[in-house]
Amino acid sequence: MKEKVILAYSGGLDTTTIIPWLKENYDYEVIAVCIDVGQGQEIDGLEERAISSGASKLYIDDVREEFVQNYVYPTMKAGAVYENKYLLGTSIARPLIAQRLVHYALLEGAVAICHGATGKGNDQVRFELTMTALAPHLKIIAPWRIWDIKSREDAITYCLKHDIKLNMKKDTSYSRDRNLWHVSHEGLELEDPSIEPDLSKILQMSNTIENAPNEAEYVELEFEKGIPIKLNGKELNGNDMITALNEIGGKHAIGVIDLVENRIVGMKSRGVYETPGGTILYRAHEELEHLCLDKQTYSYKQTLSIKYAELVYSGEWFTPLREALEAFVETTQESISGVVKLKLFKGNIISAGATSPNSLYNEEIASFTTGDLYDHKDAEGFIRLFGLPLRVRALMKMQKNQP
Repeated sequence: MKEKVILAYSGGLDTTTIIPWLKENYDYEVIAVCIDVGQGQEIDGLEERAISSGASKLYIDDVREEFVQNYVYPTMKAGAVYENKYLLGTSIARPLIAQRLVHYALLEGAVAICHGATGKGNDQVRFELTMTALAPHLKIIAPWRIWDIKSREDAITYCLKHDIKLNMKKDTSYSRDRNLWHVSHEGLELEDPSIEPDLSKILQMSNTIENAPNEAEYVELEFEKGIPIKLNGKELNGNDMITALNEIGGKHAIGVIDLVENRIVGMKSRGVYETPGGTILYRAHEELEHLCLDKQTYSYKQTLSIKYAELVYSGEWFTPLREALEAFVETTQESISGVVKLKLFKGNIISAGATSPNSLYNEEIASFTTGDLYDHKDAEGFIRLFGLPLRVRALMKMQKNQP
């Protein structure tokens, strides 16, 4: 009986090429696995493609709701944004995909897992760190680091040599990654950061600002302990919530960014990212935190958010530090419940009011009208004590400057 290998399968040229290559170079039984995190129509016809390419079977694993609840929402609650722009759309999907690949490897008694990530990219790190954390005994095969195929044309030639019919032509498209949370675009003219991208031919989820409606639209989101539970009064699960917000946000050109980022492997790369629904959720969640978190907790959480984002980006999801940061975040979210109203207009998100039963905002204190809870005279003593270090330093400098 042949040993088995689990292949992370997307149905594209790379993973189609990998199937005969694995059989030729390792004599493995190839079991293809596609983890559905919201790729949409990309999954159509996948089983026929995998079997005809030489795989013995294909698993399609729908994990969209788990993706949202256990990966997307925790990252959002942490306020994690990589390099001040990127909402980690590809990054947060990789640990779940790798975790499910490990599941099928153990289920099938496979000796190895194979992925099609390149030797220049982030995904090889994300996949392999997760696999190492969960199943260190499994062999990992990364063809792009070891095979002789150097280009798309080489891959097509290899497939044709092994009698695998393709309807793929010379590559004239962007390199894209799509899931429920976002779409990323890389390659072609985007590799030159001096060139303005033609968003009208790039974007798939979103309108350009020019094509967005000329009238604003309001959305109302209700949160419970940091989790969005209702959109415009309607209760939705995670999958449906993000799908609906993507449609609304995409219509109004929300959440399109152009970023030159620092990859894990040390180089910079440029990409255009669409995260319409996610951008709305992040903003609404932040509005509630402004209402409900005290000054010190909010300040410290901002620092933590940067580290959390770096861990997610680098594929360090299943690590003690990420889990410890998660525990802190969960504590802060106990009070993050309430309703946020936002106005969307041509790429902009404008706050339109927020309420929470846990709000720390007190109108009687904040009002310019003097109330019982605050006496203006109290400020004088506070300022004197708060400024004491400045006073001492100024007196010292005056004494040193005396003749």
